[in-house]
Amino acid sequence: MRVCRLMTWGASLLCAALLDVQSDAATPSSSAAPDFSSADMPWFPTTTEFGAPASGPGPVTYDHVHPTITRQFNLFGDVVNRPLQIANLDNPNLKPWVVDFLKQRNEDRLAGKIRYASRANCRPPGVPEFLIHGVGFQAVYFLQTPKEIVLINDGDRQVRHIYMNVVHSPNIVPSYFGESVGHYEGSELVVDTIGFNDRTFVDDRYSVPHTAQLHVIERFRLTQDGKMLEVDFTVDDPGAFNAPWSGIMRYRHPAAPQPLGEEVCAEETAAGFGHGFDVPTAVLADF
Repeated sequence: MRVCRLMTWGASLLCAALLDVQSDAATPSSSAAPDFSSADMPWFPTTTEFGAPASGPGPVTYDHVHPTITRQFNLFGDVVNRPLQIANLDNPNLKPWVVDFLKQRNEDRLAGKIRYASRANCRPPGVPEFLIHGVGFQAVYFLQTPKEIVLINDGDRQVRHIYMNVVHSPNIVPSYFGESVGHYEGSELVVDTIGFNDRTFVDDRYSVPHTAQLHVIERFRLTQDGKMLEVDFTVDDPGAFNAPWSGIMRYRHPAAPQPLGEEVCAEETAAGFGHGFDVPTAVLADF
């Protein structure tokens, strides 16, 4: 119940819908399972880029040989010199059509055009982009129950549902977030997601596309005595990449409590915030 009291009216509707599940148990289904729950102490990314794995193919990055340096804001609001997010087209793991797509996006970026970003466009970020939605400035909240885990990214209040200890549905309707099923392996939460549409990017920063064959495995674990959260993920999409590739994200708690509040996106954009971005528009009235 404490979680609900900390949320504003809009967000608490989600919490209320889970109360019947939470009544089964206040902790994860196994006493040995990690507890990621975060009522008012969410998890903040420690970086704005996917980290590379210890070995094997990694995420798309900028051209390290010929970087384009610009002045940008960092996570703390300071202006720093850093490489512009121009995708490295020499990445051998990219299918030819992906290289062509990224080449055009690079040219648009260098020409000063606005690059699509799910956070600015008020659309679901998909997976694994959800892990770094909002360029790493947004926190992730966990509502953890034995039957379901709900992840809420406070950027646009995007919500993912992870259904525990079940198999994938036989006929999945493709969606932005796909269908996520999870289970615990010792101290790790393992999440398997399939059933995506092809309307998101696996990485907004570089506009990295994918196909409906996308399959993502995520492994969540607590480190440093529960002070840090680490997520290793693997992306498998034979329609876009020559081989599966992996990345890593790390998170920390804020210095002070940060209750989850309500946030609108498309309505603010229509009022002038983020002018110039393409945002969802309802065709039919809700009531």
